[in-house]
Amino acid sequence: MSGEGEGELSAFVALHGAALRASRVPARYWESLCRKLRGEVFDAGDYFGIMQVEEVEEEEEADEEMEEQLKKKPNPGNESCFKVIITNENGLQASDPNSIFLIDHAWTYRVEHARQQLLHVPGLLHRMANLMGIDFHGEVPDEGSIEQVLQEMWKYNQTYQLSQGTAEEKVPVWYIMDEFGSRIQHSDQPSFATAPLFYMPQQIAYTLLWPLRDLEAGDEVTRDYAYGETDRLIRKCVLLPWVPSEVLDINCFTPEPSDEHYQAILTENKEKLPMAIKPSVYAEDKVFKKLSEERPQVMLNQFPCENLLTVKDCLASISRRAGGPDGPRWLPRTFNLQTELPQFISYFQQRERRGEDNHWICKPWNLARSLDTHITNNLNNIIRHRESSPKVVCKYIENPVLFHRDDVGMVKFDIRYIVLLRSIKPLKLYVYDVFWLRFSNRAFSLDDLHDYEKHFTVMNYAPGVILKQVHCEEFVPLFEKQYPEYPWTTVQADIFKAFAELFQVASAKPAPLGICDYPSSRAIYAIDLMLKWDTSRDGKRIMQPQILEVNFNPDCDRACKYHPTFFNDVFSTLFLDELDNCHVTCIV
Repeated sequence: MSGEGEGELSAFVALHGAALRASRVPARYWESLCRKLRGEVFDAGDYFGIMQVEEVEEEEEADEEMEEQLKKKPNPGNESCFKVIITNENGLQASDPNSIFLIDHAWTYRVEHARQQLLHVPGLLHRMANLMGIDFHGEVPDEGSIEQVLQEMWKYNQTYQLSQGTAEEKVPVWYIMDEFGSRIQHSDQPSFATAPLFYMPQQIAYTLLWPLRDLEAGDEVTRDYAYGETDRLIRKCVLLPWVPSEVLDINCFTPEPSDEHYQAILTENKEKLPMAIKPSVYAEDKVFKKLSEERPQVMLNQFPCENLLTVKDCLASISRRAGGPDGPRWLPRTFNLQTELPQFISYFQQRERRGEDNHWICKPWNLARSLDTHITNNLNNIIRHRESSPKVVCKYIENPVLFHRDDVGMVKFDIRYIVLLRSIKPLKLYVYDVFWLRFSNRAFSLDDLHDYEKHFTVMNYAPGVILKQVHCEEFVPLFEKQYPEYPWTTVQADIFKAFAELFQVASAKPAPLGICDYPSSRAIYAIDLMLKWDTSRDGKRIMQPQILEVNFNPDCDRACKYHPTFFNDVFSTLFLDELDNCHVTCIV
């Protein structure tokens, strides 16, 4: 290699070496990959071809094994399928440094933009329909064809995530490989590996393809759609979009995780528990050591291990202490897609068999403002979202209590309360007397799941979107006029009861299984909730609070703007223990 070439390779490795190592791309291919990326060399056509395979009707006496194989056919549901085979007469050697290939991406998007792109990008719907075997021959995109593509695309989607940028820019990107890449079928013993690579000089993403063994002409190119999954049950679940099956025999109960689970979270977060101020019981190399020994009078604005409340998977886990494996009535049924995927699929399929509503909302563990949050009743969609970032899936509230807006009609709304945690032992919890309301902008119905302004209430971050504001003092009489049988004092009492139970279970066990009892800690949280229609044990129709999330140290700009004494009240409650004339209510 020339000196100039060595310099180019060094620069390439400096930019992309970490990603290549993480994807386990053998180093012997890096020089060739650098050259192909710089020159945009797509030479797969010299080695591979796409072969169409027609499905042949089996005779009636086909045995169960043959029927099982038919279930596993590529492109399930289509009369024909495609395979990629090696056409080069010399085959392909894994040891050849040039045996790495670029696959282009036919469509790159974020989920919230998919429908609009299919509708407006010329030729995109036609290409995707052809690629997925969907009949579409018209010139103008129609809603039926778009919906089919949005359902089928989860069998073709791949994903990556940018590591830098704003929270919005870090939302996972989804892509569909071109016709060549999309025709590569699954195998549990794949002949090739694939991995996405974002090529920084061009700001373009490609998929890399390289052989795992030597192959001859005529051999099929396959990849493992469940790459990296070794557990047989998890692999079965991950492969459901392509190999439909039932997992109804799996117990869908989700008991609270083991103590080791919480210890692992503490370790992963690199959080160290503080020393007890009296007596000192932890090793001297712990964080907070000097603070707790030398300045015990210094107050802190958070509690150790409070991520058990503020991170959505932990919130669901600790809440099971109040409601058993199904969770308490004040929390939507929630599954951790990383650790409870089989249980979720079993629950989904059981509800489907019983004809019950199966709309779910998929949320990242630790993002706010509804970023990367999606509502769907498509099981494949939920299974594939597991690949993008750690997520929980929660039962979507299909029967919310609605609020009548004169300009719109009956809309969803949520409520935010500011909660003040004074201490763990004894538990002292207060709620600020003013609450905040957020409203959807379109009348609610259980359709148009892509319509943000119908199904979501967070409007203050979306440019050009109407933000409906109603003060709580104005809201209460309007609410009681709409629902005269449900006085707000009774509804709010149930809300506060749910808050109390949440913090009681969150502090019921010692850290890291619960929020750490640190005497100098104080904290302020925002709890977002909705109300849903439910039935009490005695058959009465009730408004059941549903806690959606708990936010640490929330934005209090609106609170200060409209309630000038807000921070004085907070400070007096948390730090001075002076509650007289403060607009707070003690709930524990």
